Amino acid sequence: MQIPKGNPMADTTTVQRTPRKAALAAWSGSALEYYDLAIYGTAAALVFPTIFFPEGNQAAATVASLATFGVAYIARPFGSFLMGHIGDRFGRKQILIGTLLLMGVSTFLIGCLPTYDQIGLVAPALLVTLRLMQGLSAAGEQAGANSMSFEHAPDNRRGFFTSWTLSGTQGGQVLAPLVFLPVIALLSDEQLHAWGWRIPFWVSAALLVVGFIIRTTLDETPEFRSEKSHAEVPPAPLAVLFRHHWRGVLRVFFASFIAMVNTVFQVFALSFATADEYGIGISSTTMLWLAIVANIIAVGTIPMWASLSDRVGRKPVFLSGLVGTAVTATVFLWAISIGNTPLVLGTGILLAGVVYSMPNACWPATYAEYFPTSVRLSGMAVGTQFGFALAGFTPAIAGALMGGNRDNWYLVALFAAGAVVISAIAVLSGPSGTHRVHTRDLGQSPAPAVAAPVPAGVTR
Repeated sequence: MQIPKGNPMADTTTVQRTPRKAALAAWSGSALEYYDLAIYGTAAALVFPTIFFPEGNQAAATVASLATFGVAYIARPFGSFLMGHIGDRFGRKQILIGTLLLMGVSTFLIGCLPTYDQIGLVAPALLVTLRLMQGLSAAGEQAGANSMSFEHAPDNRRGFFTSWTLSGTQGGQVLAPLVFLPVIALLSDEQLHAWGWRIPFWVSAALLVVGFIIRTTLDETPEFRSEKSHAEVPPAPLAVLFRHHWRGVLRVFFASFIAMVNTVFQVFALSFATADEYGIGISSTTMLWLAIVANIIAVGTIPMWASLSDRVGRKPVFLSGLVGTAVTATVFLWAISIGNTPLVLGTGILLAGVVYSMPNACWPATYAEYFPTSVRLSGMAVGTQFGFALAGFTPAIAGALMGGNRDNWYLVALFAAGAVVISAIAVLSGPSGTHRVHTRDLGQSPAPAVAAPVPAGVTR
């Protein structure tokens, strides 16, 4: 006899949840993705203006280089339609393996590219092409990893287990400067620009192998397998998404504006503090160590904040973090503008390691709870990737706002604060109490049942 979808037996007797293994798979792929993105951002700020663009105008070359960082975010919105369809139509595991391979291969090939001096304008063209491939991969990576860990997690710990995706992003952002630091410290500028910059890109191959092994041994999620066995998988998930869940997509889109704070911290701040045109004089080594320490702290604080959201709800933690982020980002940029290194380090660690970790910890579960299983991956993919497009071009926009004058830092701060306010309004407009709803009932109508408390150590 077929078990109705709303029957809890559908979750406990037919499939086995493996939340820890799913979280590890999410962490490893996310770490690779953000290692790749972070080394690209670091190289775009420190090396690419010299080796991939013509000489003569350093400020223009820097803006152009930072713009290539944002190019991937053009592919991400379009890729979200493809990745969302595949993930909701054929399963989460297909997306996790495909995005991992695409990101790893394209990153390795960037490290093999010839420079502008060798092949002229073809060099930046190839760089942009591979950057677009990275963006296509990223379009499905986080949504796929979030869906996998979310649907393997017990109802009362979805925040904690999905937060491993974002903890992985911080892990990748720790590893990236750790690889770049010895390259910068041990090599001369001539060696760095000639071949040393390639090393971090080649290192990604090792991360690719590890992530591939983990993900190929992971089972499909219980929720998707249940829908597939009951012939409930929609043939056109995107049509269902935009017909019945478009409000959730818009909410995720605007809430995702918060991601621009990360690119301000990881990419723009590095250029702002170290570029000769601003004359601030903070060393690149100092800024890279700041990124390492802040992200190490975030690896620990993200699951902590996520666990708190499992108890008190998503909104209180998410919104508190948004307020703190707006304040600390402003002080952080001001500290850079006056060249106060201790203040830069203190506010940078507080920003990236503590307060920004609050919305970062909550958004995977928050966004996933807006949608039912049938369109969960595509809803998160489309909403986040269109929203993240702002984050991708934030370094270039910030550079343009600065206009080569460090006294214009407040314009960047206002831009960041505006994005945070929009994110807060979007989150406030969303449903409350979703952390107490059964996974199988999320996004359903009429109002879903509230999950009963689950004894410690028991999974549904």
